[in-house]
Amino acid sequence: MSETSKLPEADGQVSDAPKGNWVDTLAPAWSRPYLRLSRADRPIGTWLLLIPCLWGAFLASASQGGFSARTAWVVAACAMGAWLMRGAGCTWNDITDRKFDAMVERTRSRPLPAGQVTVRQAIIWMGVQMMLAFGLLLTFNLPAILLGVSSLLLVAVYPFAKRFTWWPQVFLGLAFNWGAILAWVAITGELHWAAIALYLAGISWTLFYDTIYAHQDKDDDALIGVKSTARLFGTATQIWLRWFLIISVALLALAVILALAPTGSGLALLVALTGVWLFGWHLAWQNATLDTENSDICLKLFRSNRNAGLIPALFIAGAMFL
Repeated sequence: MSETSKLPEADGQVSDAPKGNWVDTLAPAWSRPYLRLSRADRPIGTWLLLIPCLWGAFLASASQGGFSARTAWVVAACAMGAWLMRGAGCTWNDITDRKFDAMVERTRSRPLPAGQVTVRQAIIWMGVQMMLAFGLLLTFNLPAILLGVSSLLLVAVYPFAKRFTWWPQVFLGLAFNWGAILAWVAITGELHWAAIALYLAGISWTLFYDTIYAHQDKDDDALIGVKSTARLFGTATQIWLRWFLIISVALLALAVILALAPTGSGLALLVALTGVWLFGWHLAWQNATLDTENSDICLKLFRSNRNAGLIPALFIAGAMFL
């Protein structure tokens, strides 16, 4: 039995949202369409946006002597900012994709194609979320503020990528993993090769998990002419995913080595690399379990990437105290 409902509920529940989620059961009725626009009923996207921030903040702190009050604030601000900017990004995505969404079974129950909100209301809601996120960004140092503002270009372009390239997941990776660099700079005040390796590792990881996600819609996407790596790879998907797995693990390990080897703490380096190794095994399990023709399995594996990404984050956090 799938954990999601197949049809929208009478009160406007989105068809692929987990049944019994807090938006549908606890949120005031007037707020539900807006929270659904922000995907608050499906928190996995917020986790996937936050996790690269955690990688960057924890690894930067470990390279500079350990946990500090600045680390705590950067992590807290990134958590709030991830929720807000994921919501703003999803709102923007739904505004630009509302006609496509109306033609796809999984997405036609979203607030805009279902008529729960107007485009004008969605734009206002997007602006509110962005302004709140900008307020959090202003608490960081100037280089991090500039990085945060520059990420808006990536966010703006992503919804259109599937119209002109078979690799829209690359654009998602560029946007979703920007927090790795931003959090690093928010801690250290400067860019480092370790942060760049971390960013590239995240992009490869995004290609891994979002290709799995895209297999849910490949038939509808083919009918309406929307491109994706799922359609591009087809039956060779697991071969491609294996390469994305290898690249992600290699670059994440490189980032850890570049950041921690100069500190001289062999134990901290070993602990952090153990997290990377376990991350790789989690991705390998996903690839071995994948059935690209089973939407329920694709969704389950996609959601499991929260745990996959938290594994290295927790081990790197442990390295801060060694």
